Amino acid sequence: MGTRAWALLFVLCGTIFLEGIDVAMMAVAIPSIRSDLGLSTGTAAWVMSGYVLGYAGFTLLGGRAADLLGRRRMFLLWLTVFLVFSGLGGFATEGWMLVVARFVTGVSAAFMTPAALSLITTSYAEGPQRNKALLVFAGTAAGGFSLGLVIGGLLTQLGWRWVFFAPVLLAGALLVPAVRLIPRQETPQQETVEQGASRQETAQQAPPSKTRRGFDLPGALTAAGAMLLAAYTVVRLEHGPHGWPLTAVSGAAALLLAAAFVAVERRSPDPLVRLGILRSGALVRADLGALLFVGAFFGFQFVVTLYLQELRGWSSLQTAIALVIMGCDMVLAPTLTPKLVARYGNARVIVAGFALAVVAYGLFLPVGMDWSYAAMFPTLIISGTAFALAYGPLTIAATDGVAEEEQGLAGGLLNTATQFGSAIGISAVTAVYGLASTGSGPEATLSAFRTALWVPVVMVVLGLSISALTLRADRQASAVSSVSASQTSANPAQRSGGMASRK
Repeated sequence: MGTRAWALLFVLCGTIFLEGIDVAMMAVAIPSIRSDLGLSTGTAAWVMSGYVLGYAGFTLLGGRAADLLGRRRMFLLWLTVFLVFSGLGGFATEGWMLVVARFVTGVSAAFMTPAALSLITTSYAEGPQRNKALLVFAGTAAGGFSLGLVIGGLLTQLGWRWVFFAPVLLAGALLVPAVRLIPRQETPQQETVEQGASRQETAQQAPPSKTRRGFDLPGALTAAGAMLLAAYTVVRLEHGPHGWPLTAVSGAAALLLAAAFVAVERRSPDPLVRLGILRSGALVRADLGALLFVGAFFGFQFVVTLYLQELRGWSSLQTAIALVIMGCDMVLAPTLTPKLVARYGNARVIVAGFALAVVAYGLFLPVGMDWSYAAMFPTLIISGTAFALAYGPLTIAATDGVAEEEQGLAGGLLNTATQFGSAIGISAVTAVYGLASTGSGPEATLSAFRTALWVPVVMVVLGLSISALTLRADRQASAVSSVSASQTSANPAQRSGGMASRK
């Protein structure tokens, strides 16, 4: 790739790094925010949940908006919104101000991130170049979260408001070059970044097409409503059996709105989501795999954080430094994973990533009261390596073969899956931990942690099974292709005779 292509990739990856580091820093800073502002437990939980609701509720709409309204326009607009509301959160003096700021920040990430992903898939040529860009993008996402734990710990000691102001500085540093680097011209067949740079310098922008697709407003409203209620239901799972009527009602309402959304899309001349895209088994399996893998990763990290801080008495900074080794995928994803994908293919590398995750989380199941860091280290580094192997190839599989005009939709579906995955993983381990906490004292707490650790293990085992189906489908397709090719090459006379007879 040329210099301009690398510069554009740096900016686009910077946004997913921004999103990851923002979430991680907030997770570390919540106790200090709660203490300083005197927030109740419920309000503090909503500061975290507000972001998840905004992100998960609008990411599908955000992906399609990038396709229909312009990827560059959506990216720059919502990066600006992210910057503004993150800054406003830093000046908050009441809990509700923080909740609103985090919700809008989540909504802006829901539009910004799919736009960035679709800009990558449409700006880099399909094949090794695009795969390399996507693997760098995926590695940067996890690296941002891992580094965010450490940076959040440092900034919180300076003052929790810096956790809001730091993303403002980073977003501003990305916004300025993005205006210049992202091509203004977007066509149904998006040109590669090198072609776009050349054309920008030598030709004027072509006039806009007179045939514009309509925007499916009923579909957008029903989709956003269904996603918001579904995310709210998932977040409420952590309450366990307490308050189950409200959880059941929100879940039922989410299903009703989802059914209404499907009905609207079937009748719409310009649907927000072409339902036929869900007939792609490879895309659906990739999205389900991403949901399970990310859910297991965040659920495991959440349990380990509680174990180290609540049971072992480690500080937030000590915990962050201990977990930073999980960010090794930031190095491995752009260096090792592309070579493995080129040699073995996406499906095999994804299966290997899931298998490593099963080993990593399984090793932590017998965690003890006084485990040394050396005893934890194998799990931490193996889980980071597993992320490097699985997440990037899952991103490639979720967008591979999708038409250019639906790349934003594919990115939105993937981001929806990963957001719901993280919410499900954290909520599920919290619910299981609560149900397993039947006594008091350190031993009872440790037993509850061990029970909760089965959740990420089960999730990656399910993901491994789904990924194995993809590997089998790829092998069958390859076998059929080989047989067809051998029959064609072995019977050239029969082929030409058949063509003559058809004439």
